[in-house]
Amino acid sequence: MGGGVHALMRRKQVDSERAHAAGAHQLRKELSITQLVAIELASRCPSAGSAYHYSYICVGEGVAWLIGWALILEYTIGGSAVARGISPNLALFFGGPDSLPWILARHELPWLDVVVDPCAAFLVFVVTGLVPYFAMDPDTPISSAFARHGMHWAMYVVTTGAVLALCSTLMGSILPQPRILMAMARDGLLPSFFCDVNKKTQVPVKSTIVTGICAATLAFFMDVSQLAGMVSVGTLLAFTIVAVSILILRYVPPDEVPLPSSLQASFRLSQENDEEKVTGSLGDEDHGQGASEINDVIVVESIKDPLIEKHLYASKLDEAKRRKTAACSIASVCAGVLVLTSSASATFLPFLVQCFICVFGGLLLLTGLGVLCWIDQDDGRHSFGHSGGFICPLVPLLPVMCILINTYLLINLGGGTWMRVGVWLVMGVFVYIFYGRTHSSLTDVVYVPVAQANEIYEHSSSSFVA
Repeated sequence: MGGGVHALMRRKQVDSERAHAAGAHQLRKELSITQLVAIELASRCPSAGSAYHYSYICVGEGVAWLIGWALILEYTIGGSAVARGISPNLALFFGGPDSLPWILARHELPWLDVVVDPCAAFLVFVVTGLVPYFAMDPDTPISSAFARHGMHWAMYVVTTGAVLALCSTLMGSILPQPRILMAMARDGLLPSFFCDVNKKTQVPVKSTIVTGICAATLAFFMDVSQLAGMVSVGTLLAFTIVAVSILILRYVPPDEVPLPSSLQASFRLSQENDEEKVTGSLGDEDHGQGASEINDVIVVESIKDPLIEKHLYASKLDEAKRRKTAACSIASVCAGVLVLTSSASATFLPFLVQCFICVFGGLLLLTGLGVLCWIDQDDGRHSFGHSGGFICPLVPLLPVMCILINTYLLINLGGGTWMRVGVWLVMGVFVYIFYGRTHSSLTDVVYVPVAQANEIYEHSSSSFVA
């Protein structure tokens, strides 16, 4: 039981924290305001660049597996949903691409970081004037509206744009899927089949073909409404865990990192050297007196500088207390959000009972948020991963708001959606128990303090150069 819990809490190291991320400044310039919560993690942990990667570093292997498994579903279902939208438009497709005049083309307002689309606004205005909203075809609303009034040229233009746009979106949904599988396979949580990269194209061809077949199968049997709800689960779970990871990174960042098996020999050698230094400083006396004399040396050093020793001990104690308080506060925020959103959505409960549970959840949420605003953030947040990147503003308020909104949306997705997603998640639990947990790349690693790990890496690199 203890080993299973330990496996769920295993956290991996930032893959490229000792390598300079080229082009990071340009990346920060191009990201939009809506990605505030995720940018900081993307700049500090830029390797795989997904919620799976962030949660593996900040939360643990168990949550990372859940998010990765949900993202697999999200990308597969997303591609299927887009593919389902192409076929109705292909039924109306006949014409070719059309060029828009300047007044109807998209324009960017740089001072607001907004792209305006007069053509879309014009189409919405025209379509709502042609057909009542309740009489629109849900598969091809705009094209069908023009066709009903004999405007076939407009139908062809709109259908052409719709098919091309859907094909582009389909590629955007399908291409990330093999990369998630490849990242999980490299971590040992999935078979190595999914991380095989073609030597000629440098693309994970096998996993791309498998995910394409799965997406095509789902698109054949399910309609868009069923697929859309399942996509939302993966997206909202990913956004929620990213917000939680920001709180962990700021208040309780990992103070220990896994040491690869290739460097564990260096770690044991450094421990032996430290022991030899302490033993050598005691002279050539017998080993029976070694332990007592080591204690004497420590006591003498403490007596020489009692104020310094006391100050160091007090600071370590205060830091441990702060980390414990921060961890409990983050847990209180998560529990409060879950209770508040669940009770607010439980319309079957009596009104007074619902109000009481909502107040209780709100108190948990506000208490945790208040404590996080009151206590100091961890000093290690400045040196964790890549330093000097984007810093998310309004922490902890912005991440907590993100967790609250996403959780409320998750709870209100509907019973049918959760039944279908629940089957997928249960399958993922069994895959992790019988394969991922025992084949993980973190199975035999040794966790060491961050400072000691840096010394080992520096010593290893200097030895290699020498």
